[in-house]
Amino acid sequence: MGGPSWQFKKFADETLRAWFELRWKDKVFGGFTNSASINGDKLNTIQYFLLLAGQHGGLWVSLAIKPANFKASKRDDLNRMGSYIAPMAQSDADASPEEMSSGDLETGRAYGARVAGIARRLAEPARA
Repeated sequence: MGGPSWQFKKFADETLRAWFELRWKDKVFGGFTNSASINGDKLNTIQYFLLLAGQHGGLWVSLAIKPANFKASKRDDLNRMGSYIAPMAQSDADASPEEMSSGDLETGRAYGARVAGIARRLAEPARA
Protein backbone atom coordinates (compact mmCIF):
# COMPACT_ATOMS: atom_id res chain seq x y z
CA MET A 1 0.00 0.00 0.00
CA GLY A 2 2.34 2.71 -1.27
CA GLY A 3 5.50 1.32 0.27
CA PRO A 4 7.35 -1.82 1.24
CA SER A 5 5.55 -4.72 2.86
CA TRP A 6 5.32 -4.88 6.64
CA GLN A 7 7.68 -7.85 6.50
CA PHE A 8 10.37 -5.73 4.86
CA LYS A 9 9.77 -2.84 7.27
CA LYS A 10 10.20 -5.29 10.16
CA PHE A 11 13.48 -6.46 8.61
CA ALA A 12 14.61 -2.84 8.15
CA ASP A 13 13.80 -2.03 11.78
CA GLU A 14 15.85 -5.03 12.87
CA THR A 15 18.97 -3.67 11.11
CA LEU A 16 19.56 -1.10 13.86
CA ARG A 17 22.53 -2.99 15.37
CA ALA A 18 24.16 -3.31 11.94
CA TRP A 19 23.60 0.44 11.46
CA PHE A 20 25.22 1.32 14.81
CA GLU A 21 28.22 -0.85 14.02
CA LEU A 22 28.46 0.26 10.34
CA ARG A 23 28.48 -3.44 9.39
CA TRP A 24 26.94 -2.81 5.97
CA LYS A 25 29.09 0.17 5.01
CA ASP A 26 30.24 -0.15 1.38
CA LYS A 27 28.07 -3.25 0.84
CA VAL A 28 26.10 -3.56 -2.39
CA PHE A 29 22.36 -2.86 -2.18
CA GLY A 30 19.60 -3.32 -4.72
CA GLY A 31 15.85 -3.86 -4.75
CA PHE A 32 12.73 -4.06 -6.90
CA THR A 33 9.00 -3.63 -6.57
CA ASN A 34 5.77 -4.85 -8.16
CA SER A 35 2.19 -3.65 -7.82
CA ALA A 36 -1.15 -4.15 -9.53
CA SER A 37 -1.38 -0.58 -10.84
CA ILE A 38 0.83 0.98 -13.48
CA ASN A 39 1.96 3.62 -10.97
CA GLY A 40 1.07 1.94 -7.71
CA ASP A 41 3.37 4.37 -5.89
CA LYS A 42 6.31 2.16 -6.84
CA LEU A 43 8.77 5.04 -6.62
CA ASN A 44 7.97 5.47 -2.93
CA THR A 45 8.90 1.84 -2.28
CA ILE A 46 12.18 2.07 -4.20
CA GLN A 47 13.06 5.32 -2.42
CA TYR A 48 12.51 3.58 0.92
CA PHE A 49 15.01 0.88 -0.10
CA LEU A 50 17.46 3.47 -1.42
CA LEU A 51 17.25 5.50 1.79
CA LEU A 52 17.85 2.40 3.91
CA ALA A 53 20.93 1.61 1.80
CA GLY A 54 22.14 5.18 2.27
CA GLN A 55 21.61 5.08 6.01
CA HIS A 56 23.78 1.97 6.15
CA GLY A 57 26.47 3.59 3.98
CA GLY A 58 25.76 1.07 1.25
CA LEU A 59 26.29 1.29 -2.48
CA TRP A 60 22.98 1.28 -4.38
CA VAL A 61 22.98 -0.31 -7.85
CA SER A 62 20.87 1.46 -10.46
CA LEU A 63 19.00 -0.35 -13.23
CA ALA A 64 21.05 0.83 -16.26
CA ILE A 65 18.39 -0.22 -18.79
CA LYS A 66 16.82 2.51 -20.90
CA PRO A 67 13.03 2.67 -20.74
CA ALA A 68 10.74 1.18 -23.37
CA ASN A 69 8.95 4.45 -24.06
CA PHE A 70 8.27 4.52 -27.79
CA LYS A 71 4.98 3.97 -29.63
CA ALA A 72 6.32 0.63 -30.84
CA SER A 73 7.12 -0.52 -27.28
CA LYS A 74 5.26 -3.57 -26.01
CA ARG A 75 4.21 -4.89 -22.59
CA ASP A 76 6.98 -7.49 -22.68
CA ASP A 77 9.83 -5.06 -23.42
CA LEU A 78 12.60 -4.50 -20.89
CA ASN A 79 12.02 -1.66 -18.42
CA ARG A 80 8.51 -0.90 -19.64
CA MET A 81 7.85 1.01 -16.37
CA GLY A 82 10.63 3.46 -17.26
CA SER A 83 12.55 3.30 -14.00
CA TYR A 84 16.20 4.24 -13.65
CA ILE A 85 16.69 3.56 -9.93
CA ALA A 86 15.62 -0.11 -9.86
CA PRO A 87 13.22 -2.53 -11.55
CA MET A 88 9.52 -1.79 -11.26
CA ALA A 89 6.94 -4.31 -12.41
CA GLN A 90 3.15 -4.45 -12.82
CA SER A 91 0.94 -7.49 -12.41
CA ASP A 92 -2.84 -7.35 -12.64
CA ALA A 93 -4.49 -7.85 -9.23
CA ASP A 94 -6.38 -10.93 -10.42
CA ALA A 95 -3.50 -12.49 -12.38
CA SER A 96 -1.50 -15.54 -11.39
CA PRO A 97 2.30 -15.31 -11.05
CA GLU A 98 2.60 -17.19 -14.34
CA GLU A 99 0.88 -14.28 -16.12
CA MET A 100 3.56 -11.76 -15.18
CA SER A 101 5.07 -9.82 -18.07
CA SER A 102 8.09 -11.60 -19.52
CA GLY A 103 9.67 -8.17 -19.98
CA ASP A 104 9.30 -7.39 -16.28
CA LEU A 105 10.80 -10.77 -15.38
CA GLU A 106 13.71 -10.30 -17.78
CA THR A 107 14.28 -6.78 -16.44
CA GLY A 108 14.53 -8.30 -12.96
CA ARG A 109 16.93 -11.01 -14.15
CA ALA A 110 19.15 -8.45 -15.89
CA TYR A 111 19.17 -6.29 -12.76
CA GLY A 112 20.06 -9.26 -10.57
CA ALA A 113 22.98 -10.04 -12.89
CA ARG A 114 24.10 -6.39 -12.71
CA VAL A 115 23.98 -6.37 -8.89
CA ALA A 116 25.89 -9.67 -8.72
CA GLY A 117 28.48 -8.46 -11.25
CA ILE A 118 29.13 -5.26 -9.36
CA ALA A 119 29.40 -7.17 -6.07
CA ARG A 120 31.94 -9.54 -7.67
CA ARG A 121 34.01 -6.67 -9.05
CA LEU A 122 34.08 -4.92 -5.68
CA ALA A 123 35.11 -8.16 -3.96
CA GLU A 124 38.10 -8.66 -6.27
CA PRO A 125 41.48 -7.65 -4.86
CA ALA A 126 42.74 -4.30 -6.10
CA ARG A 127 45.11 -4.60 -9.03
CA ALA A 128 48.16 -2.40 -9.22
